[in-house]
Amino acid sequence: MLYYLFRFLDQFGIPGSHMWAYISFRALLALILSLIISAWFGEKFIKFLKSKQITETQRDASIDPFGVKKIGVPSMGGIIIIVAILVPVILLGRMRNIYLILMIITTLWLGLLGGLDDYIKIFRKNKEGLQGKFKIVGQIGLGLIVGMVLYLSPDAVVRENLTIQKQGQEMVVKHRSKPVKSLKTTIPFVKGHNLDYSKLMGFCGKYKTAAGWILFVIMTIIVVTAVSNGANLNDGMDGMCAGNSAIIGVALGIFAYVSSHIEYAAYLNIMYIPGSQELVVFICAFVGALIGFLWYNAYPAQIFMGDTGSLTIGGIIAVCAIIIHKELMLPILCGIFFIESLSVIMQVYYYKLGKKHGVKQRIFKRTPIHDNFRTQQSQLDPECKYLVKKPKGAIHESKITIRFWIMTIILAALTIITLKMR
Repeated sequence: MLYYLFRFLDQFGIPGSHMWAYISFRALLALILSLIISAWFGEKFIKFLKSKQITETQRDASIDPFGVKKIGVPSMGGIIIIVAILVPVILLGRMRNIYLILMIITTLWLGLLGGLDDYIKIFRKNKEGLQGKFKIVGQIGLGLIVGMVLYLSPDAVVRENLTIQKQGQEMVVKHRSKPVKSLKTTIPFVKGHNLDYSKLMGFCGKYKTAAGWILFVIMTIIVVTAVSNGANLNDGMDGMCAGNSAIIGVALGIFAYVSSHIEYAAYLNIMYIPGSQELVVFICAFVGALIGFLWYNAYPAQIFMGDTGSLTIGGIIAVCAIIIHKELMLPILCGIFFIESLSVIMQVYYYKLGKKHGVKQRIFKRTPIHDNFRTQQSQLDPECKYLVKKPKGAIHESKITIRFWIMTIILAALTIITLKMR
């Protein structure tokens, strides 16, 4: 809203109003505003939740190796993150931008889905929360909406094959194509960087483009579901998910910025995506909200984000990557989420395999994998066979969290480096 107000005032030469045309100004303002909102609103919200006793049953001192009590800590802290994202975005963003609209829909959709899950856990006293099939349906529904909007919207276009030529003392960007609907996506470590979904469906003959869009929509559904569930699994320690997601958000913000900047896109030989600069405003609000939330969520946590936060965070990361055609780089960028999910899948499969043969067996001491490092040998089931019993002693969760942050920083740096590795 403020963007349109100051753009209007700029017509009358009001000093400073022209600054609202700069994406860097609005993005940094969104970062600061979201951080302030999450810190200020977070304190008020925590007091409110405690007064209403809106808490989720968590582990207590009897099972925590370091005797940390977490009963009575408020949950549903994801509401803080959502509010801190949406307020700056609505104030500072160009609300007619199709990509910004998609990000707001994603935030509200998965926030509602996660909130329903937390509501069942807290108010209905059902530890299982919302049934898994309903979560999957909600995630598939969002993926379908995002995929179809990117297919149907005339504003969701790219410019490919940009070159920079020197004319005298000036560098001029030359377009070798008009804005087009593109089925190409960026892949790492490959010359040319791009993979075309329609070429993968070449066996469909003259229908390969239509089949390519179907494949794209299916891929969108898979990415949204996988990343949101991965973030949900990663949310098991104080500050873990928020910290990792903030780091991932910084990397996505860099990708969004270079994709929206015609000269940088040409220099890096990546797709130029007109309008994607508004994603930078959204991602800055996203990162600011997570950093502000960490003020209360860092060890020892004063509040948990719950599924309201974790599902929303994962969905935001997934949809942003899809919009800027970087979804196939998520296995590297979100490597921690991928490992967490893989550890659970492996553990369940191995346990069921042993059950068929009457053997009680597990791969890790506990999953998701971060819980494996927090579990002591004395907590293991003596009747169960474990493939991995290391580390023998429990590692403090604050150290585990920081080490996971470091790994995410390395993965984010590697992902950014792939822009120049071909």
